[in-house]
Amino acid sequence: MDKIEVRICSGTTCFVMGSSFLNELYEIIPARYGDKIAVKPSLCLGQCSKNDKHAKAPYVKIDEEIISEATVEKVLKAIEKRLN
Repeated sequence: MDKIEVRICSGTTCFVMGSSFLNELYEIIPARYGDKIAVKPSLCLGQCSKNDKHAKAPYVKIDEEIISEATVEKVLKAIEKRLN
């Protein structure tokens, strides 16, 4: 199984809308899932420019799936779903 890639958007809009609260994922994910998942920052995932979706920020991308209005809980739930 390839590593699941989790990218946390840290662009201006996502940061203002709460992606800074997602920083705890950098500690939680490796501790919980080991080397099955790679967590990386992203300067921008390009979602805000699509159809004026600023209100849906912050964004996290798990492989090719975009999580809008991302929270730690939403991201962990999506990871669990991918692993099962």
